[in-house]
Amino acid sequence: MNNERRLADGRVELIDTRQVEASVLYNEDLAPVPLERRNWTTYNFAALWVSMAHCIPTYMLASGLLASGMNWSQALITILLGNTIVLIPILLNSHPGTKYGIPFPVFARAAYGTLGSNVPALMRALVACGWFGIQAWIGGEALQVFFRTVIPGWPLLLGAGVAGHTTTEWLSFLLFWGLNVFIIYRGMDLVREVENWAAPYVLVMTGALLWWAVSKADGLGPLLAQPGKFRTFAEFWPVFVPSLTAMIGFWATLSLNMPDFTRFGRSQREQIIGQVVALPTTMSLFAAMGVMITSATAIIYGQAIWDPVQLVGKFTSPIVVAISMFTVVVATIAVNIAANVVSPANDFANAFPRFISFKTGGLITGLLGIAIQPWRLLADPSGYIYTWLLGYSGGLGSIAGVLVVDYWIVRRRELNLEALYLADGEYGGWNLRAIGATAIGCFLAWGGFIVPVLKPLYDYAWFVGFFAAGLAHLALAKRSRKADQ
Repeated sequence: MNNERRLADGRVELIDTRQVEASVLYNEDLAPVPLERRNWTTYNFAALWVSMAHCIPTYMLASGLLASGMNWSQALITILLGNTIVLIPILLNSHPGTKYGIPFPVFARAAYGTLGSNVPALMRALVACGWFGIQAWIGGEALQVFFRTVIPGWPLLLGAGVAGHTTTEWLSFLLFWGLNVFIIYRGMDLVREVENWAAPYVLVMTGALLWWAVSKADGLGPLLAQPGKFRTFAEFWPVFVPSLTAMIGFWATLSLNMPDFTRFGRSQREQIIGQVVALPTTMSLFAAMGVMITSATAIIYGQAIWDPVQLVGKFTSPIVVAISMFTVVVATIAVNIAANVVSPANDFANAFPRFISFKTGGLITGLLGIAIQPWRLLADPSGYIYTWLLGYSGGLGSIAGVLVVDYWIVRRRELNLEALYLADGEYGGWNLRAIGATAIGCFLAWGGFIVPVLKPLYDYAWFVGFFAAGLAHLALAKRSRKADQ
């Protein structure tokens, strides 16, 4: 039975709904969102980015740059530039989500094939699982500080624990982990509501922490006067390049899977404005707060405290600690659900549509987030920025390059919506050209680990992966067309 599906640009496609819904590649969570069910406005997209940017890892990102030797202006310029650059692939890959109402793994089927799309989807999903674990550990730390403040003897109440962490630390981690899974099981509407009110609340509370830090440090002057350790451009550049790449890597995940959200957008204009207004500005603003607060701690306590949970733990008022930790919990839940669960839940569902739903995919994400051992990644700022962020950016940059080139240049923004859900449709099971191009990008971006001559490329991992994979895919697609003629 044919059914009309209206696209965001006003055109109408006829889809054989009976054939699509009977396909093994289809389930309700992956289905195109019809226009009448799209309720995300400009504010919703802006609030999404505000709530995701106003999180502890953003704060720690800026603080980590200070720990690497940058001064406040160098750190903020690096963050602003990185987020402006990554906004470009984010917007380019957001377009098909709004136009066709499809999530990221379904969009990837056009470039990689209906089965091959599992390669980029699962690569993206595994990175998200790592991020989920990092955020869950941070949220658990916040709960631990809260319980320590209101319950006497809480840290050792249940014993010494294992792996350098007390039993109550592990319990706090699992409690926060369970709260995230509970929200996912309530669905996307609750996710949208959480993002809407978390965004302004977290900003106001962080502003209050900044006011306290500035007043304790006797004004902004002493904070901004603190010098970095780089005296010349030659000293600064070797740190700036990998740091910039890491900043791009921070949102390289969302540069792939924004269709998971823009599929709910009412128009291209609204999703574009919401993202352009919110991402670079809020990341820079919140990072600036982190920079100033961390600088203030160096004056107040004699050492730079780059983890805000540890900073709040130094307060003595139970009420202040409770409010602060509630803020951390809200901020962490908001970004964790939006950035680290929605995408992998869809990605795992894409691999086995008949057996894995969105909710089950979210549970798998949570379990893998524990297995990745996030407490090790957060042990120090250099491991967080230069190992975690920089490392995975090369692989995700390679995928982004292929997707952008395939949709905007090879296919000129025209997709066969019905064929995206058919195993025997025009996109085929596997597009080896796209997978080969991605492999080329990954090899060049990551090759420095094993090939010494390629070591300099690793500092540019995202850029190398994006352009190498994109150009390779374009060349292979043109060669394939010539062979078919």
